[in-house]
Amino acid sequence: MEKGFLPRENLSQLHAVLCQQGYKVIGPQVKDGAIVFDGLRDIADLPWGIVEHTEAGAYRLEDTGDNRCFAWNNGPQGLKPWLFKSQQTVWRGEATSDGIRFKSEQPSPQPLAFIGIRSCDISALYLQDKHFMHSAYADPWYTAQRKQLCLIAVNCSRSNDTCFCESTGDGVEATYGYDILLDELDDGYLVDVKSERGRAITAALPLQPGSQQHHKQAQRQLKNARHQQRVMPDAEQLLKLLEHLNDKHWQDIAERCLACGNCTLTCPTCFCSKQEAEVEPVSGEHHQVRYWDSCFSEKHGYIAGMQLRGDVSQRYRQWMTHKLATWQAQYDRSGCVGCGRCISWCPAAIDIVAEANLILGDDHD
Repeated sequence: MEKGFLPRENLSQLHAVLCQQGYKVIGPQVKDGAIVFDGLRDIADLPWGIVEHTEAGAYRLEDTGDNRCFAWNNGPQGLKPWLFKSQQTVWRGEATSDGIRFKSEQPSPQPLAFIGIRSCDISALYLQDKHFMHSAYADPWYTAQRKQLCLIAVNCSRSNDTCFCESTGDGVEATYGYDILLDELDDGYLVDVKSERGRAITAALPLQPGSQQHHKQAQRQLKNARHQQRVMPDAEQLLKLLEHLNDKHWQDIAERCLACGNCTLTCPTCFCSKQEAEVEPVSGEHHQVRYWDSCFSEKHGYIAGMQLRGDVSQRYRQWMTHKLATWQAQYDRSGCVGCGRCISWCPAAIDIVAEANLILGDDHD
């Protein structure tokens, strides 16, 4: 299908069509100094004119005053909190005269349409799919909500100082996983469609034929974004991290690392969890609740009566080597999609790309 063109003044019609077709629209907005995804009531609530600037340990927004709403790259969260929820009741137990009656918690998905998702987050979604949907024990809550997603992706027109998705093979250009894909241009949006769901939406939009000039501008933007990227060692080189488990540099990192878990919380592919039993004080109903966890927490390394990772250096090593190396054996690729969130949201300004290059040293030359 040839790409169409949606003039900027007609973007509100995309929002209207999504609502008419029964979706709750989720879009990027500026809240508390960051770009986050939340229910989008109106196109005016998009981050018009906003770009973000990131570096190790730093994230700030700038209002450029221009007429673009997708000139940013990412914020502290992507799709993960909407499918793998930070708090999920697994089952309930009610005391009766015959003992405890257990009830499973049934999924309650709703049709969600996300506007503004980037290639790195689509790649992260497919990695989470492998874990939560295509493993031996599928997660019913994740699976039910995943089937209700409509994804309207946007190609990146720029990259931040912390972006390295080209190195991970994910890239600034979305090539799969979306229903509709937008390239934001000076006067509107080049529109591509990938699915029947996407075609049903775009059929109701006043699309025009995309011009040669539109296509050239989109390609220039992608080229520009690629050239701004940092470089992470490739997958084959990252496997060599396992040859450096006793490297003294792990302790150097530990002297800076706060073990706060920010990197795992903002990472769009991390999936560690824990379960806790809770009781309603009034009804007495028992809940078994799953919460996000982090391999940086002390309790996470406590298994079968012994602490496996008592030192911060061991926790950081576990996170990095699993994410970049051993994940390849589990899921046929690195667990990193190059979004750079773990770099910009680390309060100690630890940079996973710089640390991987330092640890590999001559192996990477």
